[in-house]
Amino acid sequence: MTKTIGNTPAQAELDALCVNTLRFLAVDAVEKANSGHPGMPMGDAPMTHALWTHFLRHNPKNPGWPNRDRFVLSAGHGSMLLYSLLHLTGYALSLDELKKFRQWDSLTPGHPEHHPEIGIETTTGPLGQGFATGVGMAMAGQYLASRYNKPGFELFNYRVFGVTSDGDMMEGISNEAASIAGHLQLGSIVYLYSDNKITIEGSTDLSFTEDVGARFEALGWHVQKVNGNDITAVSSAISSGVAETKRPSLIIARTNIGFGSPGKQDSSEAHGAPLGKDEVKLAKEKLGWPLQPEFHIPDDALGFYRKAVANGEATQRAWDALFAAYAKEHAELAVELKSLINNEFGSAYFADLPVFSASDPAIATRSASGKVLNAIAAKTPFLIGGSADLAPSNNTYLKGQQNFLPGTPGRNLHFGVREHAMGALLNGMALSGMLVPYGGTFLVFSDYMRPAIRLAALMKLKVIYVFTHDSIGLGEDGPTHQPIEHLASLRAIPHLTVLRPADATETVEAWKLSLNRNALPGPVALILTRQNLPVLDRKKYAPAENLSKGTYVLADAAGKKVDVIIIATGSEVSVALGAYDKLTKDGINARVVSMPSMELFEAGSAEYKDSVLLPSVTARVAIEAGSPMGWHRYTGLKGAVIGIERFGASAPYKTIYEKFGLTIDNVVQKALSVISDNR
Repeated sequence: MTKTIGNTPAQAELDALCVNTLRFLAVDAVEKANSGHPGMPMGDAPMTHALWTHFLRHNPKNPGWPNRDRFVLSAGHGSMLLYSLLHLTGYALSLDELKKFRQWDSLTPGHPEHHPEIGIETTTGPLGQGFATGVGMAMAGQYLASRYNKPGFELFNYRVFGVTSDGDMMEGISNEAASIAGHLQLGSIVYLYSDNKITIEGSTDLSFTEDVGARFEALGWHVQKVNGNDITAVSSAISSGVAETKRPSLIIARTNIGFGSPGKQDSSEAHGAPLGKDEVKLAKEKLGWPLQPEFHIPDDALGFYRKAVANGEATQRAWDALFAAYAKEHAELAVELKSLINNEFGSAYFADLPVFSASDPAIATRSASGKVLNAIAAKTPFLIGGSADLAPSNNTYLKGQQNFLPGTPGRNLHFGVREHAMGALLNGMALSGMLVPYGGTFLVFSDYMRPAIRLAALMKLKVIYVFTHDSIGLGEDGPTHQPIEHLASLRAIPHLTVLRPADATETVEAWKLSLNRNALPGPVALILTRQNLPVLDRKKYAPAENLSKGTYVLADAAGKKVDVIIIATGSEVSVALGAYDKLTKDGINARVVSMPSMELFEAGSAEYKDSVLLPSVTARVAIEAGSPMGWHRYTGLKGAVIGIERFGASAPYKTIYEKFGLTIDNVVQKALSVISDNR
């Protein structure tokens, strides 16, 4: 039996009615779809009811209110629980949408997808991602509070609430994120852990017998244990979690998957499949719920939940009044904050960008990137980031800016050796809608981040990845650290823009483009070298501003009929230009094309693409120090790709390039060969 928070029998009865409304909206939706996860909503309805009706500060009529509390359903398979809460509390999610659960073009997919207009804060489903994303949300809140809160004006004090599962606790990303949350003392986090002791394969005893509470206490968390069916106990625990401001809080709630189902409660059968017509009937009879109509919402339950609308509007009005008073006393900060909220920052921060010329010494693009970051740091309060313990190598440190440490949340983030968590933390910060976070590591370690990168792309978040040491060019560290397949892998992710600049001047343009919310609304991966590259002579070659087109003609055949097109990216562009010079001396009319971004090139018009890669010229050579996968779309079957189809080696980088054929002479020979083959 569900215990309630009610101080009177009438309130207790109303709480029970509301909880069962949540349960059976989920049950009916899963049954109608003949697909879904009914067990988690049935078991977790009491504690989420307590959270949403007694603690969560939100405004259903303005879901984007900046100081709202965030709710993350990390156990995203229980999505119908979230959809039911959103509908009942007055968000723009109709009952008809609940009835279209898991159907084409509905607002209620099988796992929650970021949809801020209806109150869905983040995409979840891959277990552990929501847990870690919520930590990023809390970090964003601390930074915003540190920068904008003033005595008497607590503009940012939002909390991050979440529901997590046994599966979330098993995933490694959760441990990474919990570790950094404890270290940073993120007291605004209060997570409810639904400890139902069931996974798809059966009892958690099969694979998971650790003391979760002891682990989180060791990580610096405030840990409580409650009966998840006891709303009063859950509410008391949430109150304690909110009051604990120096430690994140984990409430271990013992719940029952499939609560109320006589044949499937506390069984894996309640996890990922409809209960079935007969079992639905038995569950409704056991909990005193009418068999018909389906999707039944009692008026009393709806009226109680809809109080969230008036409460939310009143809470936001008070915040708006506070902000109006703040603007009078702190006018400059108020203007800046409005710009953050409305994403109205112009391009003034580009005024002092470094200028590179061919007379400068050769410079690695990672170093050029660091110079750009520090040139714009003072003028970009929205830019916050760091590295997975590689800042000196990634050149991601903002000089003169504070570190993000316990009690002093500055703009330099130290993620530690936690790449997977870093990816999700960046997502959480970007979901503030006010910050542009960046994170750095070696390109080869993007593998550790891939699930979080994929979610950033799915949500089209403004996140910037600074991936350095981008090829065999890192040399002696050897094949474990030399990325081969990674460029092709990243390019395969929809909505992710990959930028591999050829030199320092293209690196400047890459950062300008990455920070342009209108040009690139989604995540960007900057692919940067460890080794020094010559700064291309832009008086001789096409200007670097052409990077925004994704691909452009860098050097051409001086008005003559083109014999061969050489396409290259990053460090291989200078190799292509060297081959161009030799071919030109030998009377071969070559065109060199710099292709820093396939994605941007593909977004261009057919006319532009044909003007760069002339359809009449089938003699083509592509050069990239990575997997050739994907390049044949540009070279065609009659062209050639100089790439790498094995792992690298440990040696000085110039030796490795020579051994792998990434040399001027080999490019010349390939060019002559394809010219001959295409005659």
